[in-house]
Amino acid sequence: MKRPRKRASSVAVIDIGSNSVRLVVYEAMARSLVTIFNEKALCGLGREVQTTGLLATDAVNKALTALRRFRALCRIQQVSRVYAIATAACRDAKNGPDFIAKAERICGAKIEILSGPREAKLSALGVVSGVHNPNGIVGDLGGGSLELIDVKGNRVRSGVTLPLGSLALQDLSHKSLKRAERIVKNELLGVAQLKAGRGRTFYAVGGTWRALARIHIIQSGYPLKVMHGYSIPAADALDFAQRLRRLAATNMLANIEAVADARRPLLTYAALVLEYIIRVAQPKTIVFSTFGVREGLLYEMLPPAERAKDGLACAAQDLNELLSRSARHAQELTAWTDRLVRVVKLRENEEDRRLRHVACLLSDIGWRVHPDHRGEETLSLIMNGNFGSITHQGRAFIALSVFYRYAGLSEENEPPEQIRELVTPAMDERARVLGAAFRVAHLITAARTGVLPATHFRTQGRKLMLVFEHRMVDLVADRVGSRFRQLARLVGRSGSIVRR
Repeated sequence: MKRPRKRASSVAVIDIGSNSVRLVVYEAMARSLVTIFNEKALCGLGREVQTTGLLATDAVNKALTALRRFRALCRIQQVSRVYAIATAACRDAKNGPDFIAKAERICGAKIEILSGPREAKLSALGVVSGVHNPNGIVGDLGGGSLELIDVKGNRVRSGVTLPLGSLALQDLSHKSLKRAERIVKNELLGVAQLKAGRGRTFYAVGGTWRALARIHIIQSGYPLKVMHGYSIPAADALDFAQRLRRLAATNMLANIEAVADARRPLLTYAALVLEYIIRVAQPKTIVFSTFGVREGLLYEMLPPAERAKDGLACAAQDLNELLSRSARHAQELTAWTDRLVRVVKLRENEEDRRLRHVACLLSDIGWRVHPDHRGEETLSLIMNGNFGSITHQGRAFIALSVFYRYAGLSEENEPPEQIRELVTPAMDERARVLGAAFRVAHLITAARTGVLPATHFRTQGRKLMLVFEHRMVDLVADRVGSRFRQLARLVGRSGSIVRR
C-alpha cells in the first residue's frame, strides 16, 4: 500500500501590482510549484500615478479590502509563510508609503517594494524556473511598468524598467492612441536590452499579454487552451498586434468576452508595446509565460541544488508518486527504455531523452480511470497539466506516448488529429514506439518492481529478442509475445520472446 503523503507546508505570495492585487497559495516551497489557490482583484492602483503622482483613493480602498480577504484566506488555509511584494505604482506614488504601511498591518507581513531592476530580475528568474533552457529577452508588462531583461539558461543580466505599463501608458497619453504610440516608440528605440533580441525568443510575461494570447488562441482555433508556453512566430504576432489596434480604432474590442471587462481597455496599449518590441528587437518567436515575478521570488529562495533540478521532471515525479500504482516502477521503466533505445539504436537527442524519461514517470497515472477512457483522460490531463519547463510540442509528445499505452495502436483508437498536428511525424512515430514499449512493460509487470530488471533486450541480425531470466519465465504469455512483436515491427525488426 502507498504511504499517505505528508502534508506540505504551504506558502503564499501577495502581489500588489499596478493593475491587480493577487494572492497565490502554493502547496510547498519546491522546484515544481503547485498552485492550490489563486485569486486576483483588479484594483487599478496605478491608473493615475503618472499624472497625479498618487494612488487613487477608490483604488486604495479596493486594494485594502482585497488584502483583508487575502489575509483571512491565508489564515483558514493555514499557510505557513506569507511573502508580499509591491511593484511600480507603490514605488512611484507619493502616497505609496502610507498605503504600504496600512497594507502591512492588514497582511501581517513585511511588503517588499521592488525596485525596477529587482522586478526585472525576479521576472527573469520566473522564466528560468518555468522554461527549459530559455534564451532571449524577458518582457514583463504590468499596469505601471515594462521590465526588459536578457536571459540565457540560468544566467540573468541586468534589466531596465520603462513607464510603459498598460495603465501608465493610458494615463500618460490621456487615452490618445496616437500619443501613446509616440511615447512607446521614443521609449523603446535605443534600449540596449532589445538590441540583443534579434533572432531569439521574446518571453511575454504579464496578465494583459496573456489576455492577448487567449484571444489569439481562440481566433486561430488552436487546440490547447494552456497559456504557458504558447508560441507565435514573431511575424504572426506583429500582424495580430496591428489587427488588434485596428479593432480598437473601430471600438470592436469591447465585444471580446474572453477577457475580463477591466482588462479590455488595456489590450490596445499592450498590443502597441508588443508591436514596437517586435519592430525594434526583431525576435524570431514570441512565447507567453505564466511564470513571472512571484515564481521568480520563490525560485530565488531555493537552495542551489534545488534550483538546478529540471522543473518538468520534478512535476512528473510528483504526479507519479500521487497517481501511479508504484513510483519506483517508473524508475525501472526509465532504465528499461534506456536499454531498448541503446539496443535498437533509436536516434535521440538530449531533449528527446528528457521527454521520454518524463513519459515513463507518467505512464501509469490513468490506472484508476475506466479502461475504455484511460487514453483520452490521460491525454487531457497531460495536455492541460499545470506544469512548466515544457513546450506545447513536448506536452503533445508525452501525452501521445501515454495515450498509445492505454488506447493501443489500432486505427480504431487514434488520438485527436489536432493533437497529433502539434508534433512532427517523426515525433509521433517515436511516441508510438514508446507507447508500444509501455504496453509490453506494464503487461509483464502489473506495475510491480523487480521484474523489468530481469528482462533483457538482444538483437540477432534484424531480430529483436526480449529475454526473460529463469525466475520470471512464468510471466511469459501469448499476449506478451503479441505486444512485443508489435513493438519490434515499429522499430523495423521481427520480434521474439526468449526464456533463459
